Amino acid sequence: MYRFLLTRQWVILTLVALVLIPTMIKLGIWQMHRYDERTARNQLVTDALGAKPVPVEELASPGHTVTSSERYRTVTAQGRFDTDDEVVVRRRTNSDDAVGYHVLTPFVLKDGKVLLVNRGWIPADGPSQTAFPKIPAPPRGEITVSGRLMPDETTAASGIKNLKGLPDRQIMLIDSEQQARRLDAQVLGGYIAQTAPDSKNDTPELIGRPGKEDAALNFAYAYQWWLFAAAVPVGWVVLLRRELRDRRRKDETGAVDEVPAAVG
Repeated sequence: MYRFLLTRQWVILTLVALVLIPTMIKLGIWQMHRYDERTARNQLVTDALGAKPVPVEELASPGHTVTSSERYRTVTAQGRFDTDDEVVVRRRTNSDDAVGYHVLTPFVLKDGKVLLVNRGWIPADGPSQTAFPKIPAPPRGEITVSGRLMPDETTAASGIKNLKGLPDRQIMLIDSEQQARRLDAQVLGGYIAQTAPDSKNDTPELIGRPGKEDAALNFAYAYQWWLFAAAVPVGWVVLLRRELRDRRRKDETGAVDEVPAAVG
């Protein structure tokens, strides 16, 4: 009765089912790993944003690489802005997806070291992209700034190519080592996205708080793959029973046809 399972059609169908089941289980496991990773990153962001502000020197130093647990930590620094060596970071968008620049201003600390401060976003409304844009001036003199500590930007992490031959005082990526060579100074690793002071008076648009990744989708996708994996053998059994039913019906019809008609 089950000899049809050895036909080419059923052999292929069974092999496909046997391949799909472990594949879908692995895809579900992969989605759960993604869920765990995103949940962990979200927790790091929550912990960093909720941590007590500390002086930047406690977390950063020249040549230091900002770690994932240090990222988004609120830090403070005392010193003065050096607008003579200010640069702009090209092709950056604001909360409305308008294209413009980020303003990167060296902040000279009391011991002479330099902290790179991303003061925020300005529109690219100049006569051309080669001309240095007009930038609102920061507060003068000795002040205290605070911001979220950020790691150096890389092409691998951001997808932004570090183009060469750019107009003077324009860059593509914020790289503390590159800026240390340009400024010929000791520059703290990473930079800060400024959060204060913000006078609200013709200043760059401050960069908003970081958003969190949607981990719930990965959780849902994992169970979706596992449901698919469970549905494969169920579907195989349904097809098998249908095939048996059709074959029995065909056999019964054939048997009826072979019975001779009664002679009256």
